[in-house]
Amino acid sequence: MPRNISWQKLLQSFRKLGFEGPYSGGKHLFMKKGPLKVRIPHKHKGEISAGLVSEILRQAGIDKKDWLAME
Repeated sequence: MPRNISWQKLLQSFRKLGFEGPYSGGKHLFMKKGPLKVRIPHKHKGEISAGLVSEILRQAGIDKKDWLAME
């Protein structure tokens, strides 16, 4: 399972995977890669929980093993 991660590190990792953004999209920010849009949380104090990171990866279609290999 992915571990807790800072908001900045989340953005950097998604950019390495070819995503662009973040863009404003109503209540949530999103990043996109081609037609795929992935919602991400707004910047806040503290880290993003491992459970939320897992949900974001599921939405993006990124395998957890591939994510952990990037770190």
